[in-house]
Amino acid sequence: MVVKEGSSGTPLELFLNIGLDERTARNTIANNKVTTNLTAVIHEAGISEGCNRTIGNLLYTVATKYPANALIHRPTLLEYIVSLKIKTPAQLEAAFSFLSKTASESFKLNEFEEACGVGVEVSVEDIERTVNEVFEQNKELILELRYRTNVGDLFAHVRKRLPWADPKIVKQLIDAKLFQLLGERTAADNEKPSKQKKEKPAKVEEKKVADENPVQPSEEDLNPFLIFPNPDENFKVHTEIFFSDNSVLRCCNTKEMLDKHLKATGGKVFTRFPPEPNGYLHIGHAKALFVSFGLAKERDGCCYLRYDDTNPEAEKKEYIDHIEEIVEWMGWKPFKITYTSDYFQDLYDLAVELIRRGHAYIDHQTPDEIKEYREKKMNSPWRDRPIAESLKLFDEMRRGMIEEGKATLRMKQDMQSDNYNMYDLIAYRIKFTPHPHSGDKWCIYPSYDYAHCIVDSLENVTHSLCTLEFETRRASYYWLLHALGIYQPYVWEYSRLNVTNTVMSKRKLNFLVTKKYVDGWDDPRLMTLAGLRRRGVTSTAINAFIRGIGITRSDGSLIRLDRLEYHIREELNKTASRAMVVLDPLKVVITNLESGSIVDLEAKKWPDAHTDDTDAFYKVPFSNVVYIEQSDFRMKDSKDYYGLAPGKSVLLRYAFPIKCTEVVLADDNESVIEIRAEYDPSKKTKPKGVLHWVAEPSPGVDPLKVEVRLFDKLFKSENPAELDDWLSDLNPQSKVVMSSAYAVPSLKNAATGERFQFERLGYFVVDKDSTPDKLVFNRTVTLRDSYGKAGK
Repeated sequence: MVVKEGSSGTPLELFLNIGLDERTARNTIANNKVTTNLTAVIHEAGISEGCNRTIGNLLYTVATKYPANALIHRPTLLEYIVSLKIKTPAQLEAAFSFLSKTASESFKLNEFEEACGVGVEVSVEDIERTVNEVFEQNKELILELRYRTNVGDLFAHVRKRLPWADPKIVKQLIDAKLFQLLGERTAADNEKPSKQKKEKPAKVEEKKVADENPVQPSEEDLNPFLIFPNPDENFKVHTEIFFSDNSVLRCCNTKEMLDKHLKATGGKVFTRFPPEPNGYLHIGHAKALFVSFGLAKERDGCCYLRYDDTNPEAEKKEYIDHIEEIVEWMGWKPFKITYTSDYFQDLYDLAVELIRRGHAYIDHQTPDEIKEYREKKMNSPWRDRPIAESLKLFDEMRRGMIEEGKATLRMKQDMQSDNYNMYDLIAYRIKFTPHPHSGDKWCIYPSYDYAHCIVDSLENVTHSLCTLEFETRRASYYWLLHALGIYQPYVWEYSRLNVTNTVMSKRKLNFLVTKKYVDGWDDPRLMTLAGLRRRGVTSTAINAFIRGIGITRSDGSLIRLDRLEYHIREELNKTASRAMVVLDPLKVVITNLESGSIVDLEAKKWPDAHTDDTDAFYKVPFSNVVYIEQSDFRMKDSKDYYGLAPGKSVLLRYAFPIKCTEVVLADDNESVIEIRAEYDPSKKTKPKGVLHWVAEPSPGVDPLKVEVRLFDKLFKSENPAELDDWLSDLNPQSKVVMSSAYAVPSLKNAATGERFQFERLGYFVVDKDSTPDKLVFNRTVTLRDSYGKAGK
């Protein structure tokens, strides 16, 4: 549906003419979306020359709050407003409610008028009588609270009885009645009520009883996909395209078109995850996977994995294989794997049809000329060339008869639009490059802006879901499908996932990898999904993190890395068995334990291990030579220090208390090279400090030596992407290698990918660099949890 109306004056003049004050008018102009909507509403209402303030305020409310699914009925509502049949905010709210339920279906005017109180006149006498009744019913409370009475509650009581009463008259009569009942304000009325300290309840020794009626989370918290409509509802207008000639395109499917679509899909939800195969997926893609695959799974529908392979120069088989592997690892199963290149013939045929319909033309401008003309909002000199000429040239492009860069096919959209994504976008360009998937059949390739919406339609996608940076492309998306007369999916944009202390642009990630700032696409410091997997993060923890964030449209916020780490710890705490590893060993010789004496002790794999469950324990040898962390010893003790010091005792986890009796220093008389200690076999000593440790498994034999890589944030700043010199923000301590760590013998046969909690140190995973001679562990996350302590 296209509506045309003449225009006069700038937006500011239009807004002032309808009674908006200058400040509101200027604030409105600062918001492009509201400006576009309000301008369209004014022209639709036919009052561009001006109106009174009451009508103007109602029109402003229409521009900002009108239900998007009922845009087809907006002209009807505007007629009622301009004729003052609807003249109060209450009537307008009732109209919104009625039209929202009606959507694009037809309705009876008498039912609409009854729902909105059209023609209902409420006299001053009726309002006064109702106000008196409300005051009489609440008199005791009003006399007690005096001018602290909640006037809003009184107003609500009146409105409930007289919904169409003039709110200004209601307010005046309530104020007058208050004054009549209470008289002038006193000094006490103006005093702020004093805050009384709440008495602390006496402590009760009984155990707390669980709340019989705990607060239940909302359905949205439990199911974030409730916001999406069903496929059979995709006949509603929810997008308007405003053209520079003041015409408006209201995009929706016809009944016949939707019926044909529903027959093809069986009424099921169809979504798609459409990555470009030109790089590795990162955590932002995890959100896209969750939204598209998650919606399909929740509605018992289907999700395509579709490779957007329109650029033959960028695609690589390596990336295609990686994407399929990662999608599966993330727990998602595609209904079907497709490629945009599967549809190259269909796309070409539809491009020919677009030219025939007068909606596309062959252009010969250079990229610089196109940029200049767009900046000046000027039409291309070739925009109005004959249709037959464009058809002939497009065929020559296809047959390789025109040089690369000498011609493009452009869509004839709106070069004077306020939306730069309507500036005659390129649909096809010439590239004499073989395609990895389709070979050398084509030398012209479709653009993303041309191909993705058409393939969505061809694949009968019900919900086309993408991030908010594509919102301005929605106009182009629907324009093209409307111009071709084909099925239109429901488009919805959600906020991007931005995480602190990292970069997520493909260009920056590629630079870090190719310039060797990191060790490949799966470097555990990167927020690529391959990197997170290698770091030991599970797909379920990532999906829980995404679900917790939600899929709202609020944009521009950075999600703290702590929040992801919280979900990682939550899972690994339940699934990673415990073990002991000493990263920076300091030798401790126990002088009162016979050399060569080995005691096998039992250590817990899980904190709540039951003594009768043998699988919940592992053997750890205890001998007269043990190793503790260098950081767990000091020459000078202090009250807040729980480690070992001269003359001080600590408890060795799962073993015995030991007391430092002697310290052996190096030649520099400062560096500690060995500690002598005595152990308490009776365990009567009760020290506060508890240390992890590793012992020699047999006399003179070193414990199991392993390499441990301690990974930290890749960048020092929370948002390095906004820095001009972002590379200077790289954290030099983002990777620290402990090449001579000692581990308990039970870790000897640990397999690649196996996860552990190293007691007092954090969570770790066996890296793929491990060899039979030496295990390598990557730190996934520390034990510290600042996010959980701060509150989720």
